[in-house]
Amino acid sequence: MRIAGMGHAVFAATLIVLGVLGLIRGDFTPIWQGAPANLPARDWLACACAVIALVCGVGLLWPRSAASSARLLSGCLLLWMLAFKLRVVLLHPAVEDVYQGCGENAVLVAGAWVLYARFATDGDRRWFGFATGDRGVRIAQGLYALAMLAFGLSHFFYVNLTAPLVPGWLPWHVAWAYFTGCAYLAAGVAILAGVHARMAIALSALQMGLFTLLVWVPAVAGGHASPSQWSELILSWALTAAAWVVADSSRGTTGSRNAERGLRAPQAPRQA
Repeated sequence: MRIAGMGHAVFAATLIVLGVLGLIRGDFTPIWQGAPANLPARDWLACACAVIALVCGVGLLWPRSAASSARLLSGCLLLWMLAFKLRVVLLHPAVEDVYQGCGENAVLVAGAWVLYARFATDGDRRWFGFATGDRGVRIAQGLYALAMLAFGLSHFFYVNLTAPLVPGWLPWHVAWAYFTGCAYLAAGVAILAGVHARMAIALSALQMGLFTLLVWVPAVAGGHASPSQWSELILSWALTAAAWVVADSSRGTTGSRNAERGLRAPQAPRQA
């Protein structure tokens, strides 16, 4: 096993930092949002999440533990999304903000799933073949695409909150809010349709990175940042790192290589 692109290393390092931060604070870090305040054993769950992030981050950088770490991380993030994100969507289906929150978790799941699909062992391929290899990567990319649709819609539904985040030195703040929303929507549609999907993933990951660099870094650089601004910076960086993993994966799948050549992806042989 080798590092599967720079995104893999950055994502693993980000998990390590978040794990350490969670243990120091004794609370959930921004990637584990959504747990109810009255949840039983909430403090213990926060500690467990911090340990999972730390252990999986270290494990992703160690050849012998990369597969098991990716399996554990993707499974925990997926369970978290089902338990604390999709539940809210079902309870409040007409509120767009809950889709954005679910989309944030979906990007993290997609990044972890890509690594699991890449490093899956023979046992993983035997029991969870649909989630491994190129097929698993494409499923993760599809999940990532749905997150981009949620992000794009949030720019339109909450333009009054998005426009003020545009750096002051840029003109036409509302226009930028709509433009970036359209960019996310276009990326999601392109990935799902398989039209210039590789470019769409790369550009959407770049957009997340620029948002982190141009909006949240200056917000905390002045030394008077609020806890919510620090939380947004950490979450935005974690999403960028996960998106980077997905962007790296778009260069390595058989499907993406054949699409560039105008060929059809090979089909698995039928078993007698």
